[in-house]
Amino acid sequence: MIVLSNIQTLYDGTSATEAAIHHHVDVWIDQGKIQAIHPHDPHRPTQSGTCRIECTDYTVTPGLIDCHGHIMLFGIRREELERMNAPAGLLYAERILHTTLVDGGVTTLRDVGGATHVLKRWVEAGYMIGPRLKLAICMLSTTGGHADFRGPDRCCGEVSRLWPPGPGRPSSIVDGPWACRKRVREIAACGADLIKICASPGVVSPTDKLEHRDFTAAELDAICDEAAARGLYVAAHAHSRQGIALAIAHGVKDIQHISYLDEALAEQAYAKGCIVTPTSWISQALVDAPDLDPFVREKVLQVAAVHSRAVDIAYRSGLPLLAGTDPVLPGMHGRNYMELVSLIKDGLPPLAAWHGATGLAAAHIGQDDAGTLTPGKRADLLVCNQNVIEYPDRLGQGALVEVIKDGTGYRGGLAALPQRTFRSCVVEALNDDRRCGLGGL
Repeated sequence: MIVLSNIQTLYDGTSATEAAIHHHVDVWIDQGKIQAIHPHDPHRPTQSGTCRIECTDYTVTPGLIDCHGHIMLFGIRREELERMNAPAGLLYAERILHTTLVDGGVTTLRDVGGATHVLKRWVEAGYMIGPRLKLAICMLSTTGGHADFRGPDRCCGEVSRLWPPGPGRPSSIVDGPWACRKRVREIAACGADLIKICASPGVVSPTDKLEHRDFTAAELDAICDEAAARGLYVAAHAHSRQGIALAIAHGVKDIQHISYLDEALAEQAYAKGCIVTPTSWISQALVDAPDLDPFVREKVLQVAAVHSRAVDIAYRSGLPLLAGTDPVLPGMHGRNYMELVSLIKDGLPPLAAWHGATGLAAAHIGQDDAGTLTPGKRADLLVCNQNVIEYPDRLGQGALVEVIKDGTGYRGGLAALPQRTFRSCVVEALNDDRRCGLGGL
């Protein structure tokens, strides 16, 4: 039993209201779960062997849930894509997973394109240190759409450089309703938790124009119907008004990016029970990104001019708004908390941004055992020495003392807490014959 004692301020992730803020409380953790939260009482009886950790000066929150990750991506230039697709790509993925948990404070990540089920299994088995994963595996688009990175000098026989097909990952490029159905079946068989599609062109893709749509209505119907038949929901990359409207009308649950969302579309989305993941940070970060193709730069500026307004419309319309980073530029991994900073910059109250990265996110991505600091939930916590609730940028300025996932620490900031490090992970695997066998992979 571990007791985080006399926590100065605790945000429990259950809502975006002051009712979710508590002061001077004790969090009781046992076997990786939250057992109880009580008002601080130093005289409360404890069982033998209980470890009490003083947290008088600390702010504690749930671990972050990033709803738009890309573990298998750390840049969009040709050489960066080729490095990630090379055999050494798994080494980059291992570093990204580690920094996302230890530096970014993310304990659950929904990867919406690129990562395969083997990464999820390796994290679960302890081969890699990182957040638990929810996977889309592919990001489906049509020929010439957002997932087609062949460019104008394309060769018909060449596969897209963005997550080409390989073991555990079919091609992301698909055309026609029946081909779409088959591809959804393939992705489901690869262990996906959701289906990710492109309902509109994208910002960084090399040939598609932002105002167009991607899939047809018939293709979207086929994808959403086939996903539902397999118990999966559909999330859609959607910038353009046409793409957002098609996604809402044909059964998409999660509308991502939402750059050209307006009041009428927000009303339709609310009526259909949709959620939105705006990805505010990347929309702002791309403006300052160097070496962008002029065609891409033009699209970046188009989105930057309208995105904040779309976020404001979504929030005022009452749409559930989730936090997701979309880290496609070098240096974004491990700074996932910047999505909270950007959402607040776009007008969200701080608690609304935090709720979208904790309890609200967990409820909508199917991770019901995490996201809130309530009895019975996974003990995923961030322990901080500053007021990160109002100022989440301080997570990157020395405020993050400890990241706790399933009751285990990963930063070494609380010495009395059981810790797991990269070195201990490797030693444990090497000393365990069963897990070192190929069958364990």
